[in-house]
Amino acid sequence: MENNNKYLGNEKVSKLLLKFSIPCILSLLISSLYNVVDQIFIGNSDIGYLGNAATSIVFPITIIAVAFAWAIGDGTAAFLSLCQGRKDTKNAHIAVGNGILINFIISIIFVILGFIFMEKLLFLFGASEVTLPLAKTYFRIILIFIPVYMISNGMNAIIRADGSPGISMITTLVGAIANIILDPIFIFAFKWGIAGAAWATIIGQCLSLILSIIYFTKTKSFKLNLSSFKINLGIFSNVIKLGISTFITQMSIVVISLICNIMLAKYGALSKYGADIPIAVVGICMKVFTIVINIAVGIILGAQPILGYNYGAKQNARVKQTFKLALIATIIVSLISMVIFEFFPTIVIKMFGTSSELYMEFAIKTFRIFLFFIVFTCIIKISSILFQAVGEPIKASIISLSRDIIFFVPLVIILSKTMGVEGALYAAPISDLMGIIVTIILLINFNKTLNKVENKIDYSEEIKESTTGSIITISRMHGSRGKYIGEQVAKKLGIPYYYKELTAIAAQESGLDKEFISQLNQKNNILHDLYLTTEPVKFAIEAQEKVIKQIASKGSCVIVGRAADYVLRNNKNLIRIFIYAPEKYRINSIMEMYKDTKNEAKKNILISDKNRASYYNLISNKTFGDINNYDLCIDSSIGIEKTTELICNFIKTKNSK
Repeated sequence: MENNNKYLGNEKVSKLLLKFSIPCILSLLISSLYNVVDQIFIGNSDIGYLGNAATSIVFPITIIAVAFAWAIGDGTAAFLSLCQGRKDTKNAHIAVGNGILINFIISIIFVILGFIFMEKLLFLFGASEVTLPLAKTYFRIILIFIPVYMISNGMNAIIRADGSPGISMITTLVGAIANIILDPIFIFAFKWGIAGAAWATIIGQCLSLILSIIYFTKTKSFKLNLSSFKINLGIFSNVIKLGISTFITQMSIVVISLICNIMLAKYGALSKYGADIPIAVVGICMKVFTIVINIAVGIILGAQPILGYNYGAKQNARVKQTFKLALIATIIVSLISMVIFEFFPTIVIKMFGTSSELYMEFAIKTFRIFLFFIVFTCIIKISSILFQAVGEPIKASIISLSRDIIFFVPLVIILSKTMGVEGALYAAPISDLMGIIVTIILLINFNKTLNKVENKIDYSEEIKESTTGSIITISRMHGSRGKYIGEQVAKKLGIPYYYKELTAIAAQESGLDKEFISQLNQKNNILHDLYLTTEPVKFAIEAQEKVIKQIASKGSCVIVGRAADYVLRNNKNLIRIFIYAPEKYRINSIMEMYKDTKNEAKKNILISDKNRASYYNLISNKTFGDINNYDLCIDSSIGIEKTTELICNFIKTKNSK
């Protein structure tokens, strides 16, 4: 069987990294231009740093909108990728239509609430009596067009998932270029001030949306129609699950910005700098900081598929080599940035205007203190994405949240109270230092697992030729003896049986590791749904599905588990069996088979059934154990022999019709 992913395990790592990382870096840098360009032109206009303070106040509020837009967009894109893998055109267009519709509904709610609570929100995020009029002017224009902003951002992720990352980049690039061209025209030539910056941003977003809509008329893997926009709660719940990590990441930015702005406004007002200079300067600093972070993130995002495939294939040397190259590139970029920020900060600061000596004094201090450990910040960010890439969402979340929420937020509050406005600046390098310690500990432990010598076991299996006839798929509750019953059914009917054999064949065909594939449903993980969407798991699921279809093409057989009933749903010879049993029977079975205690058996049933349900739901968008999904549901507590006999009789009766 041909597997197009194998080159990820064979091609030169440096070549792969360049191929995948450069487009990611460019896309992220283009996204950064919107905010940075506005700050540059506003800072050099008549309104100066007060305008930058106003946009810095509005920025985290718009991030709330982006959090919803990206969460729904990324969730929809992930679900679309799953649909593509299983050739599911029916649910693909419904997911996309639902994503767009929900995004629009949320954006309208956001607009209404934004206008009702405008002043309260702006004051909450650090506005003063001086900056409030500017912030209101800017926010009012941005707010009216929030639906455009949210839908455009959501569509962008879907376009990438549809197999057109180049088009996705072009839609963003056109908007960014329009913003760059229109900013000086509106701000300086038309003398619209901060309103001009808002209009330039909005027109850029409108152009991006128009291009996205044009693309949506000729998509590759789905076609929208009126039925696409009928709310399907089952599909949309999956979209939300898949996008929740993006939402958490974006909302952490909101929390950081909110707390930081509150402290800067409160303690800045008590200092010689006043409330507005610190908010303006830190806002600029964080947006410049975002450019550097986006380069680092672009590098590691490009490495994700390489890391994911090779981790699943247990090619640990290639995993280490890939991360090492990404780490070296990240350190080089961040070190260059650190040198600029520490020794030549005025070069960067003057790009955003030079309003006064006090402004320059605080700006130089901010860049030197706030970004002192930017190298650590970048390493923390790429390490978080490394763990996402290898199917460890909990470790990824620990790294990300420890630096941003657990350390930074309390430090901003504590240090501001003890040191004044400068305390907020020192919170960043200290949280970087604490965050890198957590990161290094997790990386050392991860490296130890990679250093373990893998026992290369010969697990080659062949797909057996069979006679034309029924393809029997068996889904089962944990402890119902479904595996053994499936094996007995195959023996009675004289046809091949596939359970462990399936994973062995999938492993040799795809290059992935057999144990990795076989344990997809066994991992006890509180973020199991997110685990199932990580890169190595996607490769494993794809490999399994290809093998299941190939096995079915060879003739009659019994296949246990792996959502085979859904994978083969279009096979005319398919017979779908679901085996269940009362909890007491299953507990006793597990205690007998695995020598577990009663409590251990109960716990294992809960975890295993939950994981199987998550896997089945993700693969099929159907409910595990729903009688409507099967041709026969049978209680195995009647006995293994009777259950086997009933299944065989059912198959014979069905075949005789």
